[in-house]
Order: sequence, then C-alpha cells, then structure tokens
Amino acid sequence: MELGEIARLVGECRKCGLHRNRKQAVPGVGNPRAKVVFVGEAPGYWEDQQGKPFVGRAGKLLDEVLTSAGIKREDVFITNVVKCRPPGNRRPSKEEMEACIPYLNMQLESIGPRVIVPLGAVAGETIARKYGLPWSGMFKENGVERKVVTILGEVTVIPAIHPAAVLRNPENKGMLVRAIEKLKEFI
Repeated sequence: MELGEIARLVGECRKCGLHRNRKQAVPGVGNPRAKVVFVGEAPGYWEDQQGKPFVGRAGKLLDEVLTSAGIKREDVFITNVVKCRPPGNRRPSKEEMEACIPYLNMQLESIGPRVIVPLGAVAGETIARKYGLPWSGMFKENGVERKVVTILGEVTVIPAIHPAAVLRNPENKGMLVRAIEKLKEFI
C-alpha cells in the first residue's frame, strides 16, 4: 500500500478515543523509499497543529543532530507509533498503541527501510516486540545495533534516546549523537 493511502486511512481512523481531541492526524513524512525510518512515540502539540512529526522543540533538536551527522531530513522517513496526540502529551495507552500499530506496520512494509531507529522507550519497546528483540531499557539499548530478517529482507534496528529526553536532560545529548552517527554508513 502506498504511503498516501496509509495517510488517508490514518486521517479517517476512529479506532480509539484520541481522534476526538486531535486537530489532525500525524501519519508521517519523508522519503517514501527511505533507507532509514525514525519512529517516535506520539505527536505533541506542534505536530498536532501542523500534521507533521517532530516539528516542535524535539524535532528541531533531531534536525540539528541529523545535520551534524550529514543526514538530510528529506532522505529519511519520520513517523510515530501513535498517530494522534494523547492529551497533555501523556504516554499512549496500550489500547491506543494497538490501534495504531497496524498503520506503522503498513508504513514499514511500504517503505522497506534498511534501518529503523526507534526514538525513546515507547518506540523502542514497540519495535523490539515487533521483531522479537530483547529490550532492557532505553539507556542500555541506545545505539545498540541488532539485525532482524523480515519479509522485506534484513533490517537493522538502532534505538536512540528521544530528543525530548535530551531537552529535559541536556547531558544526554551525546547518547543521541552517537546513535545517529551510526546511520552514516546506511545513507
């Protein structure tokens, strides 16, 4: 299925209560043939306003780190596990994540990336569960490369600390930078 069709389905989705409070759904943006896909947790305020992932402060930090690694945002695809903003930017519930995961799976199948970068614990746990990978927490998994074989071929999973976590604790920026630096060989 093409990404445009998946975005349309996301925009029409009523599988959980998050659709009632959203300004708009946030399916994802980027290169439909990206070698690298970033997966965050859920949209925040600015993402809900603009309908695009990672456009707020965390997105600006992600852009800065990508640029410093020589990676162009337009060369990657960026999405979230959950496609609508949870109230107060709370962690998405299990039910909300289960409602959206089929859309994430369709996106990954459509793009066929070589690398998936889960940003933060929620995305990391979700991707680890999807591929049967071990998960021992974001701080231990940050930058750890694991290869999985999928129906689309071999995919490398490289979890990275969420940029919002770096904004809360700037001393963690080095963790994000080190994880993103590993992507150079794939782009």
